[in-house]
Amino acid sequence: MEVPRLEAGYRPIHDRIQDFGEVEQTLNTHDRKMQASRCMDCGVPFCHWACPLHNKAPEWNDALWKGEWELAYRLLNATNDFPEFTGRICPALCEKACVLNLTDHAPTTNRENEAAITEAAWREKYITPQQYKRNGKRVAVIGAGPAGLVAANRLNQMGYQVTVFDKNEAAGGLLRYGIPNFKLNKKIIDRRINLLVEEGIEFVYNTSVSFEKGELKIEQTPTQEAQPSPCHYQYADFDAYVVATGTPQARDLNIPGRELKGVYLALELLSQQNRVLAGMEFSKNELVNCKGKDVLVIGGGDTGSDCIGTAHRQGCHSVTQIEIMPKPAEGPEDPMNPWPNYPRVLKTTSSHEEGCTRRWNINTLEFVGKDGKLRGVWVQPIEWKPNPEGGRPIMEPAADKEFIKCEACFLAMGFLKPQHPEMPDNVFLCGDAQNGASLVVRAMASGREAAQRVDRYLK
Repeated sequence: MEVPRLEAGYRPIHDRIQDFGEVEQTLNTHDRKMQASRCMDCGVPFCHWACPLHNKAPEWNDALWKGEWELAYRLLNATNDFPEFTGRICPALCEKACVLNLTDHAPTTNRENEAAITEAAWREKYITPQQYKRNGKRVAVIGAGPAGLVAANRLNQMGYQVTVFDKNEAAGGLLRYGIPNFKLNKKIIDRRINLLVEEGIEFVYNTSVSFEKGELKIEQTPTQEAQPSPCHYQYADFDAYVVATGTPQARDLNIPGRELKGVYLALELLSQQNRVLAGMEFSKNELVNCKGKDVLVIGGGDTGSDCIGTAHRQGCHSVTQIEIMPKPAEGPEDPMNPWPNYPRVLKTTSSHEEGCTRRWNINTLEFVGKDGKLRGVWVQPIEWKPNPEGGRPIMEPAADKEFIKCEACFLAMGFLKPQHPEMPDNVFLCGDAQNGASLVVRAMASGREAAQRVDRYLK
């Protein structure tokens, strides 16, 4: 409590909006160790309880404070397969459950410490390819997002020969195609995938895998470079399957004018921008670009925030974000979710700081266009009233409808939980495919648990 919390902070706004480089900065080694020293090694570590991966933050913070960087990484990696991902994008449930957050709202900087430990491990070559004794059994992992990658990594370490199938041209799932580069540089993903390949995991891209009436169907999808060719894998080639296909269907907004050019799902912007940065080219008609436009983002979560940051970097004129739900409390405490639970309070991201008009309790009524192109949106302020019969509150108009001018609108209203057909006994669901859309850290925990279920089944 004698050492104040010190965050690395962000690059200056005028600098960071000019590129897609990571916005977060780093502390020097001395300051980072001092931040780790703030951890009090509580008798009951609520941080450990709050983390879906059950990271042992007190233990690796202690090692970091003492300068034992390799030990810190070994302790961290024992529970977290890819701490370089969570160290950048996790909302840090552990920090909200920190006792220092209860006492003075200044928890230990676990997330930043995690990222620093892992980058040191790569830099000092504490992370090297390992070879594992094979047990003669093969497992297919369908989906190379965080859940699938963790499942594949754990199964590979257990001795299984693992093949990972993914419908996209590279691994990462939403880490690669949903999270902007200014939050997670894709070289960070490539570095880890290269290691997994060296350790014996096979990756098969541009390939979709589905189960129909208990039968496996593997199809290669066309790319810009090549047409699909027959896939040589069959159902019997694998002893078990892990389905980690995420939540591919975004929640849409079927109101008049939805067909207008300029109305997009959020991932149409985010995934395309990441592909452009990776070198892929799109025609002028295919390109989703915000340059010089007034932009509207519908949805108040992290995906909406990512759209705001991307729009700024593309050179938009303005950004407005609307949310149908009420404005969260401005915190830092949330009486509805008291410590050590995660507080549902107003969140201001680096993208919001770059410039954004934010509004709550706004219902979207109609998209308006001219010559097939979006020109604005009719919306209406609303209020939520208790339902006398219980259940979901009732939405009622609170003011006259109004017009928001925009030439680009992005729907960032979440994802629908996928429905799966009945699967054979040797098929195991995990991540968002099993639980619906959630945090990356929860998907990773689910992938680890799926690997354990596969192992028990095959033994």
